[in-house]
Amino acid sequence: MSAELPVAVSPAGPRQPAAVEVYDTTLRDGSQLEGISLTVDDKLRIAEQLDHLGVHYIEGGWPGANPKDVEFFERAPTELALHTATLVAFGSTRRPKGKVDDDPTLANLVKASTSAVCIVGKCWDYHVTEALRTSLDEGVAMVAESVEFLRHAGLRVFFDAEHFFDGYKRNPEFSLRVLEAAATAGAEVLVLCDTNGGSLPFDVERIVGEVHDHFRDDVAVGVHVHDDTGCAVANTLAGVRGGARQVQGTINGIGERTGNANLSTIIPDLTLKMGVATLPEGRLERLTPVSHHIAELVNVSLNPQAPYVGTSAFAHKAGLHVSAIARRPDAYEHVSPDAVGNGTRFVVSELAGKSTLEMKAREIGLDIGGAELNEVVSRLKELEHAGYHFEAADGSLELLMRGATGWRQDFFRLESFRVIVDRRPQAGTTGERDSDFEVVTEATVKLVVDGQRVIATAEGNGPVNALDRALREAIGRQFPALGRLHLTDYKVRVLDTSRATGAVTRVLIDSTNGERTWSTIGVSENVIEASWEALVDSIVYGLFHTSARAVG
Repeated sequence: MSAELPVAVSPAGPRQPAAVEVYDTTLRDGSQLEGISLTVDDKLRIAEQLDHLGVHYIEGGWPGANPKDVEFFERAPTELALHTATLVAFGSTRRPKGKVDDDPTLANLVKASTSAVCIVGKCWDYHVTEALRTSLDEGVAMVAESVEFLRHAGLRVFFDAEHFFDGYKRNPEFSLRVLEAAATAGAEVLVLCDTNGGSLPFDVERIVGEVHDHFRDDVAVGVHVHDDTGCAVANTLAGVRGGARQVQGTINGIGERTGNANLSTIIPDLTLKMGVATLPEGRLERLTPVSHHIAELVNVSLNPQAPYVGTSAFAHKAGLHVSAIARRPDAYEHVSPDAVGNGTRFVVSELAGKSTLEMKAREIGLDIGGAELNEVVSRLKELEHAGYHFEAADGSLELLMRGATGWRQDFFRLESFRVIVDRRPQAGTTGERDSDFEVVTEATVKLVVDGQRVIATAEGNGPVNALDRALREAIGRQFPALGRLHLTDYKVRVLDTSRATGAVTRVLIDSTNGERTWSTIGVSENVIEASWEALVDSIVYGLFHTSARAVG
């Protein structure tokens, strides 16, 4: 359910531009998030998604810095067809007391074969004297000569003014000297960086405004901020109010430490709330699917409560909210979910009334009558009393509601399953130390598929993984769509800690087929049984929505 919701656009400040360029650095700055390791194929696929979204620039990485980035820039010209975005190579200025014509970093930028490059240079005098251990005059010369060299090579140049806000607060004269050197040498955009992420919105708006007024229309100003104070999005918006015409950030805000400015929030904030044009016409509605797709590619689960793009961003649970939305969708939604490619969700729990369940049924395309609806309400309350939590398990809820209409899954029928966990000494060890042992888990499932009895056995790194593999082994040939389904998260919660190891456990599994995500649930005193229940629901839901055999 959606509606065209009126949005009050904030009044623009005197420096606020009518439009900004969106510069994405997910492939470089975003990949510095702890735990991320992108392959070259991953980077190419992410770049395709960013271009599909419509960002203006994609920072591909630092050519020459590592084998992955070298390969990426070698493959990009033939394997990456960009229709909206411009690929940018990132690097730094020449070395202190070095020469631009024999600097390896600058040479690699030229060899990267991109039409635009972005180079970083020090704008805080403290860093020039203490980190680079050179003079302030040399620090300015490094920037000026590097920009000039790249411009003479026929490249567009963006200058990342590293630590600019910290430097400007302490020595504005030097920080402006560096910017002036870059601008005079031909830099197209001066990107003011809050590298340590310690600035606050009122500082950012003031400083960006002062820099904007200093240069007027001679050169564009941009902002690149980090989220160490939790203000990266607010700081970016403040920078735009101060006159910034380029915003840099990452999809979903991934990045080192606490992350970069989150473009998934910044883009709709600018467009829908501030009236600043960002993406090409018709691209904003691609934001949610692109955000989720990239989250899968980088293997970092998206926060369900993320603004605009999260699965809970337009979810409603309270009965008062739900009944109001039934009459006026704009009553509890600040923008139309459709505007960002998301949708309204009605979260169902034991508190839900019939009207909530009716709307949930319509949302998934079910026509449930009075008797069937009463059955769902009764069963829902019974199961939630036993420990189920359907507001967190939309996949299991849908299967429950479909079951009330008489639908039964016919993909497979379980005869039995067995899990064996074997702790044994590794070959070549004495078995005298704990480190000599390995744990091997084996699962066997016996199913009936298309009237035929099938037995499959598989090993895994734990009971759930082994069961998942065995189930896929048993039914994979009959259902090729299973290859598109995979689990993204597995959670276990003990519901009654007072019963210690005999307590009831709740298992939640998140899954995806690359296009949609869903959650399923299982509850039992036996954690393996609870896991099997959630696993089966996950597979059945996925097959129902991807298999040609789906009916109902």
